[in-house]
Amino acid sequence: MENLYNHHFHISKRSRQELHGHNSFVLWFTGLSGSGKSTIANLVEKKLHVSGHSTYILDGDNIRKGINNNLDFTEEDRKENVRRVAEISKLFVDAGIIVLTSVISPFQADRESARKKVENNEFIEIYIKCPIEECEKRDPKGLYKKARSGLINGFTGINSPYEEPLNPELTINSMKRTPEECAEVIINYLKDNQYIRL
Repeated sequence: MENLYNHHFHISKRSRQELHGHNSFVLWFTGLSGSGKSTIANLVEKKLHVSGHSTYILDGDNIRKGINNNLDFTEEDRKENVRRVAEISKLFVDAGIIVLTSVISPFQADRESARKKVENNEFIEIYIKCPIEECEKRDPKGLYKKARSGLINGFTGINSPYEEPLNPELTINSMKRTPEECAEVIINYLKDNQYIRL
């Protein structure tokens, strides 16, 4: 943008990572409402935290109550919601912190845009896969019921599409595994690929 310039500071991302004692990256949880994203992200964060990793969760609902409280659920606002979460994630990575984002993020193009905000090895897309029938059966927030009755327009999976990830780092079926097992799959992936050392 015109008249805007990047300022360069003495403390680098690498310096912050060294202070924290580990690399920083994004765990991007995507999937339908009710698939278990937030529950699994919470368990993963707990495991990372107790092992000495600096972490933070950006949860879709919580973000929408704060910095994104001016956004609706139109396609345009959904895209802006994901864009802002991606920008915040980038800041956390630059701060040397492992950030776990739990957002439906229904559109492939928006998730790819989020990936490009950070370096190649700093974005791990985790598709929490769960059939919509199961998500609707769980319906922990009663949102599917409201969508079916016409109280919510543009609800992902009902009257707004969810585009499955084309090539995520991890696809985990939360109908076939417990949340604890799902979290363990993620922790093992991070260990096996040398993102963390436990």
